[in-house]
Amino acid sequence: MAAGVHLVGMKTPDLSEPRTRRRLIAALTAAVVVLVLAGVGIYGLLAGPPNPGRDDDGDRPEPSVTAPSDPAPTTTPPLPTIAMSDDPETFARNVATVLFEWDTASGFMPLDYTSVVLDVGDPTGTEQAGLASDIASYLPSREAWLELRQYATAQHLTIDNTFVPDAWETAVEQAQPGQLAEGTVAVTIEGTRHREGRWNDEQVTSEHSVAFTVFVVCGRTYETCHLLRVSQLDNPLR
Repeated sequence: MAAGVHLVGMKTPDLSEPRTRRRLIAALTAAVVVLVLAGVGIYGLLAGPPNPGRDDDGDRPEPSVTAPSDPAPTTTPPLPTIAMSDDPETFARNVATVLFEWDTASGFMPLDYTSVVLDVGDPTGTEQAGLASDIASYLPSREAWLELRQYATAQHLTIDNTFVPDAWETAVEQAQPGQLAEGTVAVTIEGTRHREGRWNDEQVTSEHSVAFTVFVVCGRTYETCHLLRVSQLDNPLR
């Protein structure tokens, strides 16, 4: 009965009063903002940057980004390196592993990781501009990188399969003499991209199947293989 007395005695807010309406609207607005920020954080961690090889429903405004205030690590881990090889598939696997290997908490930026891959490019420099553009499409933008850094997001690749696609063999047969440097090979790679980070002090992980083609030039043009170009992600030669 005591509970009933209290319920009867409670005063119901008058929503017609301007002050009451303003307070209610402010409370609802604050709740929506919190939900939107939480959704943006988790989506950025798990989904990553847009995939250039897939259709999009339209342009999406990028959230404003501020650099984290956490102090920089006192010891910077080394950048990954690409092991050279004279075998096309082995070299392509080495390139693919490093292309997908980055850590936003390392203190490095996307351009630092880009330079690692460019270092094994064709020494003539003919494809360097195109290769730089290819690599940029695989890495988060600077703004996205700063956002992901707040969650200590890192990424790596596990490779499931590598092969020279039939489409490349057809292209070589149809190429004009001198059109392709001797030892040029396309290697298609299938694997899984892994991401991990922290959200609300909890470890968050995601996995995504990927496929792409790496174009390399080896012997007899060079004693060791060099990287020419990389296809769009999830748009490989088959």
